[in-house]
Amino acid sequence: MHTPLREPVLAGVVTALVGFTSSFAVVLAGLRATGASEQQAASGLLALTVIFGLGMILLSTRYRIPVTLAWSTPGAALLAGAASYDGGWPAAVGAFLVTGLLIVATGAVPALGRLIGRIPTALAQAMLAGVLLPLCLAPFRALGTIPLLVLPVLAIWLVGTRFAPRWAVPLTLAGALLVIAGYLTVNRIALDWSAAAPAVELTVPEFSLQAVAGLALPLYIVTMASQNVPGVAVLKSFGYPTPWRASMLVTGIGTAAAAPFGGHAINLAALSAALSAGETAGADRGRRWIAAVSAGCCYLILAGASAALVTVVTGAPPGLIEAVAGLALMGTMASALSAALSDVGQRMSAVVTFLVAASGLSLAGIGGAFWALIAGLLVRWVLERPKPALSQRS
Repeated sequence: MHTPLREPVLAGVVTALVGFTSSFAVVLAGLRATGASEQQAASGLLALTVIFGLGMILLSTRYRIPVTLAWSTPGAALLAGAASYDGGWPAAVGAFLVTGLLIVATGAVPALGRLIGRIPTALAQAMLAGVLLPLCLAPFRALGTIPLLVLPVLAIWLVGTRFAPRWAVPLTLAGALLVIAGYLTVNRIALDWSAAAPAVELTVPEFSLQAVAGLALPLYIVTMASQNVPGVAVLKSFGYPTPWRASMLVTGIGTAAAAPFGGHAINLAALSAALSAGETAGADRGRRWIAAVSAGCCYLILAGASAALVTVVTGAPPGLIEAVAGLALMGTMASALSAALSDVGQRMSAVVTFLVAASGLSLAGIGGAFWALIAGLLVRWVLERPKPALSQRS
């Protein structure tokens, strides 16, 4: 392979491997928490990976820009901590479909994008941090229940983060899979490999006000604020203008298409986007779009492994996969807290938003993420508005 082509192709392969393995456990935990069976979770992983892989190939080929897509990892973490609601898994699928329609509307109606842009960054990041907190606590809670299984995983994550940060989470997942294999062997647990073949399972969506308010709206806001906006910033930092409208239409339609098969949300990639848009994809900036195409093709191959991974994870002891998901989100949690508390003038509203989101509050069947934003905006309006200037007496 000619050297100028080899570099972007290999960068794309690395992008897909890091993106898939770094967040697979988070997505699986989120889907299962909303009521998906193992088959439905595997179907969701397959549908998401295939659709955003194709979307990457389409956008990058059309615009000759390294546009990288992904599933919404913060959105999956939100699902993992969502409150119960009427309708179960079919209602969750209905909420995923509504999320896709909202993303499409963002691309079609510029005013909606501006409205989302008016949500204070501190509050959006505080809500995300509160949503992530329960999962980020999972590794340490698991120490109290399965310490011998979790300690090796924690050690791999710590050493990987120190010496190979980019590969820390993939290495942690690989270590967890080895731990699961040992656990299954010692306990003589046989897996049902008949379910390991890739397959999709259709769920007829149901719509409930609770699921739309408690799942769809927070999922949309988290996906926009924590994935799409940073995704644009990453591309801009490398000198690439994002085809915003086309990206929103592709990811929105892709989300709506994946929803009946169990997929929650598709968006612009943020962290993994740098792997395809940066120097690792070659010195020729005009050819880095090939890295995104390569990543899209690699994702299509990885999609075939989704059901097998779910089959293996099914045999894991309770808490282990959630622990891996929590470790995968540590960096995101740290960044969200830092952004939420960076502005001294907005700290009180950010703290209230964080605490409400982390509390597990459920009112009228609507989860804490929705009420966290409402509470944060209320505190901001009452306490953090600029005080009117006192009139000067003559």
